Amino acid sequence: MKVGIDFDNTIVSYDKLFYQIALEKKLIPPSLLPKKIVIRDYLRSVDKEDFWTLMQGEVYGSRLNEANPYPYFFDFIKTAQRLDCQIFIISHKTKAPFLGPAFDLHKAANEWIIKNMNLNGIKFDEKKGAFFEVTKEKKIDRIAQLECDVFIDDLPEILSVSSFPKNTKKILFDPDKMHQKISPEINNVSSWKAIQNLIINDLS
Repeated sequence: MKVGIDFDNTIVSYDKLFYQIALEKKLIPPSLLPKKIVIRDYLRSVDKEDFWTLMQGEVYGSRLNEANPYPYFFDFIKTAQRLDCQIFIISHKTKAPFLGPAFDLHKAANEWIIKNMNLNGIKFDEKKGAFFEVTKEKKIDRIAQLECDVFIDDLPEILSVSSFPKNTKKILFDPDKMHQKISPEINNVSSWKAIQNLIINDLS
């Protein structure tokens, strides 16, 4: 089985890091809920969207190494590899931030993968298994090219687009349970444990 996985907000959780940096820069009150979307909406409400954009460049670039994976993600990877699954990380992101220093966001993501896979004792060849595309369309093309049997993403608009490969099973990663079920073809899950159960059921 070939398992494709999105990177940002699917493998990596940014809530704590956005909250930490926003506090450091005195952009939010400490009482604000430490959630990425809450912080974004607050900054927009006080006419500081440029600060939000600058902070994204910092989080996804120079400070990405401080971000944590979602719980049980690496347990899932270990189980999937034990069952002879091929793992592909397929994401879309710009090469550099829209504002701020021209940090290489693709390089930062690859370095995070290498570091964290090694820390968890997982063999993973990022040159053959990690793909960072600059558009959503190219990301979907890559999923099709690699013939993924399953793809896991936090964005409903990726999984529900008409060009998404028809033979690829769709899993919506929704840890905060923000999305209602949008299609019988899309499995909504809120944890990597639940994803692991789905994959194991398919292989058993």
